[in-house]
Amino acid sequence: MSAYNLLNDTEKAAVEDAIAQAELRTSGEIRVHIESSCSEDVLDHAAFIFAELKMHKTRDRNGVLIYVSADDRKLAIIGDTGIHEKVHDQFWKEVRDLMLDHFKRGAIAEGLCAGIALSGEKLRTYFPYQSDDVDELSNEISFGA
Repeated sequence: MSAYNLLNDTEKAAVEDAIAQAELRTSGEIRVHIESSCSEDVLDHAAFIFAELKMHKTRDRNGVLIYVSADDRKLAIIGDTGIHEKVHDQFWKEVRDLMLDHFKRGAIAEGLCAGIALSGEKLRTYFPYQSDDVDELSNEISFGA
């Protein structure tokens, strides 16, 4: 399946809206990247995508990437150093497990939105919205091969 076809247009809009809504309450940044397949370790590849998307360039190093490999059914959530130092691996596992519960029922967009919302709440705890906040990264879903 093409990565772009994993979600229909309505679902893509819902995911992008979930990102925008989460970012209204935090200076953190959330991105979703979907690919068809991943032939290497999913965390290693997600880290590569994190760098490709320049997510490490945020002011407070508080970007979160949700990476999905559709055909391989792989998922990774990576937080930059600013947020990871606050929440550690266990939190990312909680986000992953929440999303996988939805994915197993075929509710991919719902799972993405749930993971975005949970990540956004944690970002808000440690990186609340600031009056001078600038949206540093696109809210659009990015797609790879």
